Amino acid sequence: MKQIVLINITGPDRPGLTAAITGILARSDVSILDIGQAVIHDTLSFGILVAIDAEHEKAQVLDDVRARASQLDQQVRFTPVSADDYDQWVTGQGKSRHIVTLLARRITADHIARVSSITARHGLNIDHIDRLSGRMALGLDGDQGKGCIEFSVRGEPEDPEALRAEFLTIAQELNVDIAFQQDNIFRRNRRLVVFDMDSTLIDAEVIDELAKAAGVGEQVSAITERAMRGELDFQASFRERMALLKDLPETTLEAIDAQLRLTEGAETLISQLRRLGYKTAILSGGFTFFAERLQKKLGIDYVYANQLLIEDGRVTGAVQEPIVDGQRKADLLRELAHREGISLEQTIAVGDGANDLPMLSIAGLGVAFRAKPLVKKSAKQAISTLGLDGILYLLGFRDRDGF
Repeated sequence: MKQIVLINITGPDRPGLTAAITGILARSDVSILDIGQAVIHDTLSFGILVAIDAEHEKAQVLDDVRARASQLDQQVRFTPVSADDYDQWVTGQGKSRHIVTLLARRITADHIARVSSITARHGLNIDHIDRLSGRMALGLDGDQGKGCIEFSVRGEPEDPEALRAEFLTIAQELNVDIAFQQDNIFRRNRRLVVFDMDSTLIDAEVIDELAKAAGVGEQVSAITERAMRGELDFQASFRERMALLKDLPETTLEAIDAQLRLTEGAETLISQLRRLGYKTAILSGGFTFFAERLQKKLGIDYVYANQLLIEDGRVTGAVQEPIVDGQRKADLLRELAHREGISLEQTIAVGDGANDLPMLSIAGLGVAFRAKPLVKKSAKQAISTLGLDGILYLLGFRDRDGF
């Protein structure tokens, strides 16, 4: 009758330790049922679940493992596992899996405690915890750090919306971001990422900058803010704002473009997505004049935005149809997915305003970036504490992967 034993080994990380221990097990034709290893600050934690054929053979094998572990300055613990416990563990492999991603400038024990308490309260069991961010130096300013911890959890919450609401509450309270995603094949196989432009890829609302130059800044900013909060219909507000820009000199556009700054992490994110073979697009309620320059700078594949109508070197204030509003963005996302031969589950949409919600809601991964409260609450995921490159963590990439 097979004897099932969990072997736990801890101690200083040493080259060759895995080979030494499994070599002993190999001499007795031991079956490996599960295996896992982690190294934290040069300290090893190594676990192997094994099945050994006979009781007398088990004693010899474990004695040999104990002796070899001692030679390697390791502590070892053996835990018998009953057949019933093992069968229960095997039947659990069909359960749903999710990924909880914690992002913050600096990770604290309180962050981990609060997240893990919520997962436990909703019946989710943590299987793995991994650090995706790089090693963080001490003494960094509060806005310079970049931390990410990923929890792999097993189970299905009875009330997913209540779980998300709790995560959102503590995220706001602790100034962190918490993402909750199903761990499926699509999470590891996204192929298209579409972005809003203003206040997403660039750190400005271009129409507000144009309005300041035209001397109607306060009027346009108030309309923009209400539209982004979802208080005004986007098309109506867009026409109203464009009318206020009538007679703005074309030369002003060039001056404003030269002053625009990329959002934190935008360049890193786009360059890494291109390196990994993703297609990218700008779907913007802003203007092609600026979006096409941004496309050239970052190497973005597609651009859809509104056309500024100019006659005799001045903005006319008129609007060219169709206006790229929220519904148009969602339609364009569907068109691009079809063109690329992928499903919507393989797409990512990123934006900050209410007019981004339609595309955020249909994308496989919708990310509200530094968004207004309504958008942050409605989107599947939100990032407010880190830069745009934090999206790479949601895809499971690590800093040591080269970004």
